[in-house]
Amino acid sequence: MDLSVGVVIMGGGRGTRLEPLTLRRSKPAVPVGGKYRLVDIPISNALHSGMGKVLLLTQFNSHSLHRHVLNTYKFDHFGQRFIQLLAAQQTPGNDSWFQGTADAVRQNLPYIDELRTDLVLILAGDHMYRMDYRAMVRTLAESAADLVVAVQPVPESDTSGFGILKVDTGGRITDFREKPSNAEQREGFALGEDWLMNRGLPANRPYLASMGIYLFRKSVLVSALDNDYADFGRDIIPRLVGTHRVQSHFYTGYWRDIGTIGSFFDAHMDLVSEHAPFRFDAADWPIYTHARNLPCARVSNSTFQRALLGDGTVIINSTVEESIIGVRCHVRGATIRRSLVMGAEPNPLPSAPEAPPVGIGEGTLIEKAIVDLNARIGRNVRIANDAGVLEGEGDGWAIHDGVIVIPKDGVVPDGVHLGRG
Repeated sequence: MDLSVGVVIMGGGRGTRLEPLTLRRSKPAVPVGGKYRLVDIPISNALHSGMGKVLLLTQFNSHSLHRHVLNTYKFDHFGQRFIQLLAAQQTPGNDSWFQGTADAVRQNLPYIDELRTDLVLILAGDHMYRMDYRAMVRTLAESAADLVVAVQPVPESDTSGFGILKVDTGGRITDFREKPSNAEQREGFALGEDWLMNRGLPANRPYLASMGIYLFRKSVLVSALDNDYADFGRDIIPRLVGTHRVQSHFYTGYWRDIGTIGSFFDAHMDLVSEHAPFRFDAADWPIYTHARNLPCARVSNSTFQRALLGDGTVIINSTVEESIIGVRCHVRGATIRRSLVMGAEPNPLPSAPEAPPVGIGEGTLIEKAIVDLNARIGRNVRIANDAGVLEGEGDGWAIHDGVIVIPKDGVVPDGVHLGRG
């Protein structure tokens, strides 16, 4: 019997660890890869997997996310595919906002039931990966599971950021612990070398982490949420492990949880590495996004080394190395190394008359930095973390995880040096 699947994408909470990129937008709306938004990834994966009934739950800073989704995903009126936006709302039966991932789904169970599907796939909106979710459906059917959790091996250093789990020889999850913070909480969860070797898994990644991707039988999801628990990883999944068959689904492809500025930056450096482990333009599984109808990038008297250029960019007399230059970005006489420059929106907000124009001016160096949309970087500016600062902030800039970030609509006047300590 074919099992039908409804998809629920979590629109993200405050995303404080990704500030200042999330000061004015939710995490799934953050621009990535020069022309995309993070939410494009789970939506594209779902559509390619033949799962066209999608609910997107939103609450915090949702305007940018709503606008992008409405402008991008337009389906045939006579087809069966749709993306429905479900913003947090107060109702006669519930006057509180979402208290966590499980609570967000609980408050939207009536709309999930209207999908009339056998299964419910719950996805995060802030991960970078490419996955065929039909493989999880097969895992559920073959194991007669009530719930399937996508898992990936991780090193010990990463365990504090994920739920980690134990499995038996058949892949059934026997224990689940959310974000263990010390060795005592991780005790007994490391996999043996023989176990890893027999499955072709790396010995330096001996822990199994939940990817935050859950496939429920709908009836199990409804009963599991018949309580006041707020979060799937902390509350719901550990309890189901003891009462239901919860199966692991191994995924060993590229996957990054974009939870911090450091992970966001590293993901973009992956995109421009010599053998990029992830590409947005895979011929058989492209990531969709808003079609802007912009011209090709225009370059003149410039050199490039492992760079991605967005549509509508203009780059003159410049050097770009291991960097991504986003849509509509104007760069003249500058050097950009190991950085992400997001580009510009169609009609950026006006700035003070003395401010530089949108783009990057002559004589400027940008290195190991993230420059958000509509930034105005003047001439002879130096944006480089020469002092090796891990955390800091100032007027119109911040440093997190050693990466300098210029926020959206930021202005850096001529001659300013950022990152000198």
